[in-house]
Amino acid sequence: MALVAGVDSSTQSCKVVIRDADSGEVVRSGRATHPAGTEVDPEAWWVALQAAIADAGGLDDVSAVAIAGQQHGMVILDATGAVIRPALLWNDTRSAQAALDLIAEVGAEAFAERTGSVPVASFTLTKLRWLRDAEPESAARVHAVALPHDWLTWRLRGYGVADPNFDELVTDRSDASGTSYWNPTTGEYDRGLLELALGHDAILPRVGSPSEQLSGPWVVGVGAGDNAGAALGLGAAPGDVVVSIGTSGTVFAVTPSPVNDTTVAGFADASGNFLPLVATLNAARVLDSIAGLLGVTHDELGELALTASPGADGLVLQPYFEGERTPNLPTATASLFGMTLASTSRPNLARAAIEGMLCALADGLAAVERAGVVPSRILLIGGAAQNPAVQAIAAQVFEVPVTVPTPGEYVALGAARQAAWALSGTLPDWPVAQAGSPVPDYRPIIRQQYAAHAVP
Repeated sequence: MALVAGVDSSTQSCKVVIRDADSGEVVRSGRATHPAGTEVDPEAWWVALQAAIADAGGLDDVSAVAIAGQQHGMVILDATGAVIRPALLWNDTRSAQAALDLIAEVGAEAFAERTGSVPVASFTLTKLRWLRDAEPESAARVHAVALPHDWLTWRLRGYGVADPNFDELVTDRSDASGTSYWNPTTGEYDRGLLELALGHDAILPRVGSPSEQLSGPWVVGVGAGDNAGAALGLGAAPGDVVVSIGTSGTVFAVTPSPVNDTTVAGFADASGNFLPLVATLNAARVLDSIAGLLGVTHDELGELALTASPGADGLVLQPYFEGERTPNLPTATASLFGMTLASTSRPNLARAAIEGMLCALADGLAAVERAGVVPSRILLIGGAAQNPAVQAIAAQVFEVPVTVPTPGEYVALGAARQAAWALSGTLPDWPVAQAGSPVPDYRPIIRQQYAAHAVP
């Protein structure tokens, strides 16, 4: 029985899942935490990866491994292979002005045409411009630019300061498509954009093919960005739209053709298709905040919400607690509308929190649909998706039928599926169990109330 390992190096933690390469059955798993914050020393990810591998029983009996990781993070290396400064993560919004400056210089339509997306503060390109402006000495030292997953893959294969072989720095098309200096349609880096942002050219990871077999102590896959890893783990196909409710919220679909859009990020996926995506900065932590305010658990928040009527008697929460990425409002704050003596109650506030979070994601789905995606079902994943109230209210917010897969580490599971692909040359068709499907119960009033308070 051959075993394969998949890694999810996310914002908050590192997860390792080891699966049977034939059946896809999970054999064992492990995890380790990551430091909090929006900038992190990449060495902390390497330490966490080793701890998570140990927690999973090691890789001595594993034949292949692949790493998926948080997208966009800026890992900059000098000529010795050393990390120059802590990595800026996707949720670090200090490069918001840099994004605006780049758009002013290049044009939103031109960015969409050249890279499939218009940059926001999350994207690597904007962080490189911020670096050039705020830390010019560090920018001048940049010899290579990597992303979290491909830097970890490089380290896992034995490279780094001890052996800085930059020719072996490899990424994949899904993560490259989130940099804003790679074109998903042509499959080429746009070095003019890189130089415009950083001030000079630099080594970039080679973009490997989805099934490529890299050398190392094991067969190593090229890895993936986290959302593409999740799509691979879910076996998502055209017609499926994945709505993920984690630290951030994401809405993405698998399509056979690229999307070039000024609102939707026209990413590539991890299988050779494309992955148009909309992301929100505010997702499960919206529920954390309101549950804390009410002094209840997440389960109790859901129970309270289900005692209120759809629409929460007119109470609407616009959940921009930490700014927002879609719409692009990096300095926005959350707002509560429709407060009356009748509407301002604990149940209505609980329901408004869930409805607001889901309406922001429903706006993302609408943007994906405008870009040409025709959804047939929604796959609702992430920690918050397991709350019965979130499931029931999702069936009231979305017009498309909702299915909830069994809870799982789908990013790591997708990375393991890629590892099996690299090992055998064939993408395995592993089953994905379903936890259930809430009865469709679309209530237009929820979206209508939310839209009435949309930012112009």
